[in-house]
Amino acid sequence: MKIAIVCYPTFGGSGVVATELGLELARQGHEIHFITYKQPVRLDLLNPNIFFHEVNVPEYALFHYQPYELALSSKIVDTVKLYGIDILHVHYAIPHAFAGYMARKMLLEEGIYLPIVTTLHGTDITLVGKHPHYKTAATFSINKSDYVTSVSESLKKNTYDFFDIKKEIYVIPNFIDAEIKEQFNTSKCCRANMAQPEEFIITHISNFRTVKRVLDVVKIFNEIQKTVPAKLMMVGEGPDKQKAEDLCEQLGIENKVIFFGNTTDVDRILKYSDLFLLPSESESFGLAALEAMACKVPVISSNAGGLGEVNIQGESGFLSNVGDVADMAKNALYILENPERLETFKENAYKRAKVFNIEAILPMYVAIYEKALANKKPVQ
Repeated sequence: MKIAIVCYPTFGGSGVVATELGLELARQGHEIHFITYKQPVRLDLLNPNIFFHEVNVPEYALFHYQPYELALSSKIVDTVKLYGIDILHVHYAIPHAFAGYMARKMLLEEGIYLPIVTTLHGTDITLVGKHPHYKTAATFSINKSDYVTSVSESLKKNTYDFFDIKKEIYVIPNFIDAEIKEQFNTSKCCRANMAQPEEFIITHISNFRTVKRVLDVVKIFNEIQKTVPAKLMMVGEGPDKQKAEDLCEQLGIENKVIFFGNTTDVDRILKYSDLFLLPSESESFGLAALEAMACKVPVISSNAGGLGEVNIQGESGFLSNVGDVADMAKNALYILENPERLETFKENAYKRAKVFNIEAILPMYVAIYEKALANKKPVQ
């Protein structure tokens, strides 16, 4: 198949999932065309089945906000016509599914029907999509897609609750490549750059938005380090990063916390970690938690959204109510204070992560593509 993928080319979960999906499809022999405004961060262009098409948005003084959807839909049309694309897979309903539908209408004028698969990732439903200014367009775009998938049962329920959706939504969870993470090499000398041998390494990875509750991360760590020697690795960039740094100074633990910003060394940091903190207000799935578990790192998380579908209470980690810092700290110490218990949780986390290995998830997407092609509507 020739598949065009539209996504955000960022460090966020949806962009990572879309990119990794495309890479694996290319390894399976499919021709994959990424269409977005810059090269996705994890995209490997050395594969002969991978193509990248940049969306350029000219700046005109007339436009206060540049019309990205128009440029994107035009680029989709050009790519479909030039390369004979079979199917379009968009990640995020707004604006990508909307741009995909506009592209399809233009292609119909030339006798081409473009099947569209839309994957819902979370923010496009729970935050942006249900905003009154976007809700009508989001509902329209989802209903006009040939097939719709969501990354968790929780997100599927939210979509039906928030929107008037007439289509079936298929749950296809996020995934990881457990084997690649297992093969990742680490060395003691690199670990020493982050912590002393006797110190536990606690890690948090996010976009540092308010919904991630990064101040809770700092508060949980503060309680942990009062009982056991530990260091906190904060990975990512975002609006609440400075607030987290300020809180570390107020608590007097700034010398025990490292802020990395965005980095491509995520797997390396996770491989050295003993515990992962994700106390989010909302998570449609929790890809960061899954990536930690794939590196044998137990997870202390909130019970928000789809996290309970990933992190199993008392096995791969623990779940607490949103904002319950004391309970999360207690659960963290329960794991860390007993070496045998910590090792058991590490193995359980890895075992749970393998349920979401890409080998199990990829056929679900391929089946959706095949359905979309088999049910391709004739051009009137």
